[in-house]
Amino acid sequence: MHRRNFLLLLSGLLAVFALSVPAGAAPEHLFKIASIAPDGSVWARRFQDFAREVEQKSNGEVVFKSYAGGIMGDDQAMYRKMQIGQLHGGGFTMAGIGHVVPDFRVLGIPFLFRSYEEVDWVMQGLRPHFDRAFAEKGLELIAMTEVGFIYSMSTFPITTLDDLKKSKSWSPEGDPISATFLRTLGITPIPLSIPDVLTSLQTGMIDTVYNSLYGTIVLQWFTKAKYISDTPFGYAYGALLLDRKRFSRLPPEYAALVRESAEKHFSLLIEDTRRSNEEARQVLQDNNVVFTVPASGEIQKLCTGRDETVSLMRDKAFTAGVYDTVMQRLNEFRTGVETAGRK
Repeated sequence: MHRRNFLLLLSGLLAVFALSVPAGAAPEHLFKIASIAPDGSVWARRFQDFAREVEQKSNGEVVFKSYAGGIMGDDQAMYRKMQIGQLHGGGFTMAGIGHVVPDFRVLGIPFLFRSYEEVDWVMQGLRPHFDRAFAEKGLELIAMTEVGFIYSMSTFPITTLDDLKKSKSWSPEGDPISATFLRTLGITPIPLSIPDVLTSLQTGMIDTVYNSLYGTIVLQWFTKAKYISDTPFGYAYGALLLDRKRFSRLPPEYAALVRESAEKHFSLLIEDTRRSNEEARQVLQDNNVVFTVPASGEIQKLCTGRDETVSLMRDKAFTAGVYDTVMQRLNEFRTGVETAGRK
């Protein structure tokens, strides 16, 4: 056989072989997921553990590719990219996805919860409602996430409502509850997306922000906001959401795998987040952050503002029905605790 004919035959055989062998680099089901959670944070690490387990147990057929640290933009930018197919899911904050499912904002009402036990009890009762609400918008709720109890943090000490009124106070962009709450207190909020907060603190555009103790470390806000009012201002949380149509294409066994792995790893993430918030207190104190105590009677003034906010936002920022469910669950829990305490 002439050398030229041999090479043609060989190239033809290689081409046939290449077509007959599946490409290992192309998973059957790829989900591109984005988040504003910084790479290396507990949120990003647990997501990676979840993704790794799903990929291994599906033999590489279900793969999650993550884009952490806000490189795909803020929550609303991520959602827009999901709508055009550039992304297939994301880790969203309550404020960032609230414009899609307004009821998801309800647990962010300031001064609503007293403990994580209350949070867990109320959340358990609301999960079916959130599942349905997101499904109606073409989203699959895979897991709840948590930032934790948040505190007011500022570049100067704040111990009274009058102090707070003198501040240039941030509110999360697209969060009508926090913005309305601040207005009821006589404060004009400055709305910004989370990625813009640190720069705005550095330039002096704002001087008061709201975050969890761990969150202010991973986002580096504590480098400017050196004073923390040592009373929880509210509760912050989020969700891992996938495009529902894409998720529905998974074979039943893989859909079950995703849910089971999410239940495992995101339950651990809640534990991680709460532990990290506890440990963050000492880290902040070691970095010269000062915890201040609100003056007597000041919290009651803030709670009055909360009640006014609920009246203004009911059936606007969230439905009356979901708020009533929250309060029913909360009252059930508190009554049960009080009853148990009297036995």
